[in-house]
Order: sequence, then structure tokens, then C-alpha cells
Amino acid sequence: MTIDWPSFTPFAALAGGVLIGAASALYLLISGRMAGITGILAGPLQALALRRPLAPLRPQLLFAVGLLAAPLVWRLFAPLPEATLSAGTGVLVAAGLLVGVGTRLANGCTSGHGVCGLARLSLRSLANVLVFMGAGFATVYVARHLLGG
Repeated sequence: MTIDWPSFTPFAALAGGVLIGAASALYLLISGRMAGITGILAGPLQALALRRPLAPLRPQLLFAVGLLAAPLVWRLFAPLPEATLSAGTGVLVAAGLLVGVGTRLANGCTSGHGVCGLARLSLRSLANVLVFMGAGFATVYVARHLLGG
């Protein structure tokens, strides 16, 4: 394993972490709920699918808009980091579906359990994060070392 030290950006990572923590705390203050991307997006999507009013979901909608707008704001100050994908479309779709199923089974994703749940010292979130991370490590090992990807 090699570390790409020229791409290591500790100040940007620190700023991102502070913004994630601040956004999660602000979301909790405004909505009274934990910030988890899966849950935040599920509410408006279900409302749209079931033709329910979106007005009660204003905090979730604003949070989602902020997520989408963040890269645009970033581009005002610096170029976006280059992203490269080496997997094909089928693999990306399968991976996305597996992540979606996993987050529904775990009642949350890494943002909800990893950021908010661990900050609350939740044992359930700790167990979920350990499972998420273990599954990620195992997936990378299988994909890179056993399947040769």
C-alpha cells in the first residue's frame, strides 16, 4: 500500500470535518433529528413518490440542497479534487444498490452512525460503523487481491 502524500490535504479535510459536525449540530437544533443522509433523503423521496406535501420536510430539503450546493461553493475558492473511477457502470450500480440495502438494514449510514451516533456514544452506532468498515475492508481485499481488480 502506498499513500499519495501530494494529494494529502489535512487542512481541507479538517475544514470538511468541522463543516460536517456544524451541519449535523445545526440540523439537530432545527429539526430535532439526527443527521443521516439516508434518512434525510428518504423522507422527501417518499413524499414525492406518495404525493405527500413537501412543506413539513423543509429541514431535510434544505440539508439536501446544501449537500448539492457544497461543491459549487467550493469551486468559488479552489478547483474540485479530481475523481477517477476505475469500475464499470454495472459495478457502480451494484455497489450503490448494496450500499442502499445495507443502510436500510442498519437503519442509517456512515454519516448518521459514524458522525452523530459515535458522538452520542451509541453502542448501536459503534457496532454499525465496525460492520460498515469491516465490510469495506473485506470488499477492497476481495476486489483487489482475490479478483485482481
